[in-house]
Amino acid sequence: MFVEMHPYIGLTEAIKQRRATRSFKSDRIPEAILQEILALAVQAPSGFNLQPWRFIVVKEQQNKEKLQDCAFNQRQVGEAPVVLICCGDRSVRQMENITSVIQLGEENRIMTPSCANYMRSNIPEFFTNHPSFETMEAWTNRHTMIAVAYMMIVAKSFGIDSCPMEGFNTQQIKQAFQIPAEVDICCLLALGYACEPFKEYGGRFPLNQVCFQESYNQPFQINS
Repeated sequence: MFVEMHPYIGLTEAIKQRRATRSFKSDRIPEAILQEILALAVQAPSGFNLQPWRFIVVKEQQNKEKLQDCAFNQRQVGEAPVVLICCGDRSVRQMENITSVIQLGEENRIMTPSCANYMRSNIPEFFTNHPSFETMEAWTNRHTMIAVAYMMIVAKSFGIDSCPMEGFNTQQIKQAFQIPAEVDICCLLALGYACEPFKEYGGRFPLNQVCFQESYNQPFQINS
């Protein structure tokens, strides 16, 4: 079957039209489109390019039902044709992974010896001192969610709806899906085609309520 691989919803409209979908049709996502969604999602940025995200793609119905049991029986887990277990791997701070990132940069001809030396010496120190986060899980979740956001927008550009979920039992999922101890579950993401009626737009706070100028609680100004 021929699959049109060009997105048919532009970026602005994909962002505006995306909604958290609570009920999905049984229609399957074409494999080529699913792979493209994943491939574009991992183009997301990450600190030092360590790429801590890990995604378990769950498509078999028996496994979706097993996951649904771990997610407070949320219907979208069992209905959606694809559900991702979105994880962050704390082991990316280890020198083995740092070396792999350096090699990746060398293969793409952007890694200089001085940059490689900087990464080898400064990344371990950064994670030892962790000045901008309390726990390693907070750091991996931060970067994994950037990739998840990419994924939801890319999916919508192909006409595919999504539902990010944080309602689940972490330990049950880790045991049921053989997730290692150093890997944390950030969220679940259901992907598929929404059942009608579609979820209505819930509105967003105005910019002057959520954006500030120069320091917190100082009015945000738009220059004309």
